[in-house]
Formats: sequence, C-alpha cells, structure tokens
Amino acid sequence: MTIRRTVVVAALGALAIACAPPQASNDSPRQTASAGGTVGATTGELRVWLFQEPTNAPKEAVVTEARAEFEKAHPGVTVNVEYLPVDTRASRFNGAFNDPASAPDVAEFGNTDLAGYTASNGFAELTADVKAWPDGKDLVPSVLDTAKVDGRTYGIPWYTGTRALYYRTDVFDELDLKPPKTLKELTETARRIRAAKPDLYGIATGGKSQYSFLPYIWANGGDVAKQDGDTWKSTIDAKQARAGLTQYAELLHDDICPPSACAQLTGSQSVAAFAGGKAGMVIGGDFNRAAIDAGAVKGKYAVVPLPGTKSGSIAPAFAGGNLLGVFRSSDRYTLSLEFVELLGGKKYQEKMFGAMGNMPTFADVQNRVAKSDEFLAPFIRTAQAGTRFVPSTPAWTKIDAAGVLPTAVQQIATGQLDVDAATSAAATQMNEDFGS
Repeated sequence: MTIRRTVVVAALGALAIACAPPQASNDSPRQTASAGGTVGATTGELRVWLFQEPTNAPKEAVVTEARAEFEKAHPGVTVNVEYLPVDTRASRFNGAFNDPASAPDVAEFGNTDLAGYTASNGFAELTADVKAWPDGKDLVPSVLDTAKVDGRTYGIPWYTGTRALYYRTDVFDELDLKPPKTLKELTETARRIRAAKPDLYGIATGGKSQYSFLPYIWANGGDVAKQDGDTWKSTIDAKQARAGLTQYAELLHDDICPPSACAQLTGSQSVAAFAGGKAGMVIGGDFNRAAIDAGAVKGKYAVVPLPGTKSGSIAPAFAGGNLLGVFRSSDRYTLSLEFVELLGGKKYQEKMFGAMGNMPTFADVQNRVAKSDEFLAPFIRTAQAGTRFVPSTPAWTKIDAAGVLPTAVQQIATGQLDVDAATSAAATQMNEDFGS
C-alpha cells in the first residue's frame, strides 16, 4: 500500500482530546423503532456532516462513490455532504442540537465527544439496529464499546486507532537487545539503552502523554474511575492504579527519560523525539507512521504491541477514533441509518483504509488489511486483544481539560508528591467534577 495515512494524523490527534461538550438540550421527538421498522420519510434530501481532513480529496472520493451507490439504490433521494473543520465542530453541533431545523440527518463525530452529545440528546439510539445489522457481528467488541453510553449504542465505529511500542532496530541490534515482553522488561531495556547511549532517551515519553500511561494503569488491573448507577467515582487512588502509575513514573528518571526534559512532554512531542533520532523507543499510534517516516529513523524501526505485566500479554490501549450516527431530530431515521450502514460498513471501511489509512473496526476487515501491510499487524493485535476507553460522561471533558491525571504523573515523576498523595489529590478533584 502506498503511504496515504498522513491525512489521518491531524483528525485522530484532535479526537484524542475531547472538546467541551455542547450544553444544548434537544427535546425533538425521538425517531427510532424496532430493528427493521421504517421510520420517517424515505425520499428527499439527506444531509450529512463529515469532518474535513488536512488533505480531503481521498476521503471525498470514497464518500462520493458511496453517495452515488446510495442514491442509485434509493430513487428520489439526494445525499448532500458538508465537510466541517474539526476545530469548529463544537459550535456547529451545539447549534444543531439547539435548532433541529439546522441539523443534519447523519454526522461523523469523535468517540470522546459521545458522552456530551448524548447528554444533549443529540443522537438517536442505534442499539437494536446495530445488533440486527449483518456487518455488526464482526465489529471488534471493545471498539464498539466506544460508541456506547450506559450500555446503549449511539453510533457505528467508522475507524479506530491504537498505540503500540516503536523501537529502533539499529540500536537494538548494536546493543544485542530484544523487544521487551513485559512492562518490567521495557523499563530494564530503556535503562540499558540510556546507559550505553547517554545521548538517547531510553524511551521518549512524558508526563503529559496520557494515552501512554493509561495502558500502565489498565495493565496493572486498575482504572481511572468506575460507574455506580448514574454516578462515577474515581479509582485512580486504588492500589492497582497506583501500581501502574508508579511503574510508568519509573520511565521519567534521569537513567531513562530525565524529568527535566520529559515531565512536560506530550504524546506528540514524544513521537517527534523518537522520529528525530533522540530515543530508543516510543509509545505511538498507527496514525504516527507518516510523521516517523518523515524523520531520521525511517527504515530503522519496528513495532510490537506494548506488553502487559505478564510475558505474552498485551497492555490494553486506548481506543481512539470516529463514529457515524443519526441525529435524533432527523425526520428520515431509516434512510439515515441505511446510509450510515453503507458508509460505515465493511465495503467502504476497506475503501477508506486504502484512501486514508484509517484502521477498520471489523475484525475480519482488519485481518485482511494487515496482510497487505505488515506494519499494521501489532496495532491490530492490540485492538483485538481488548482496548479500553475513558469514562463515558461529560464530566470527563472537564477532568481531561484540566490535566488532572497528567498533573499527578508529573508530581510523582518530579518528586513533588509521592504516589499516594498525588493520586489522592487527583481522586478528590475527579470526584468533585463527577459530582460524587
């Protein structure tokens, strides 16, 4: 496959950090029915909002093909697609939730925005329809979970993205190192690299690289919060979560990645350091490939799944990505659903992979595309091993924007607070935001 995945970097990166959810309240009648039923008009204009990519032509080509197929199969229907800049999505969606007359029928949206949008009653529930959809049985379960709030499904995962461990093959060969099989081995390997090559970070990672340290929490059996009925409560101060953060903070030491340089690093900055030849390893996404290939390490790296705490295990990764959903205010529910199932189905997900490099969300399609591009194999293994997600509540947006968890990691790494004090403070702040 030619490398055409550059365009996905900005979109997925933007979606990894949720914007403030709209504070709208959509009280429109809910357009839904039991699976297989027909609801709403079946002719006329179908309005679709999709995100604009930095280079939009490849995406437009696939969408245009899907639109033509849909219109041919639905006489009397015109599909009107508008491409929205990602950074203005909050105001556009907020306006649509407040004014159904200005709303589309179908929209693409980030999975980290879902909780806020459902709190605004913005999207129709698709639970029964996704269960009845033939393609639906092959959706990777943990990826489908990113389309759910309180167990109800509100979208079809259109693409996903995960992170794995990039490592320098030239450095590993020179030092006779093997890819680590556990997180403990990763720390030891990073120390050996730094000791042998003081000009390199053993691993480039940072206190602000949230999607690098979350797998450490999850791999150690912890989580950031748990839900009890309608209430969320922080668990970042639980024993397992503390163990994960302690293990991750070991990487932010002078003998691996000095806190003076690394405590402030974000995930993107860590990847840039690796790409620039300044590190032996980095935790990066499939969507970072183009950036790394544009750097000094092109042709000198390989990728394996980020290991877990036991040999042979894979640390759960955060599942980023975008969803396709039906606006709750749409008066063409069935027509909208059928378009979502076409564009979000196996055929066009595979076409979108070819055009954009977007990782599909169906296990069988993932397996097919991995055969055409070996680079994807560790990311797909990671996705299929089971990914995790952040709390599906609008409160998470506030917690995320305030950098509550990165602050705790930085406090631990710099010695400002020990792990117990840092996580206790984080838990208190999180629970205030959760209202628990």
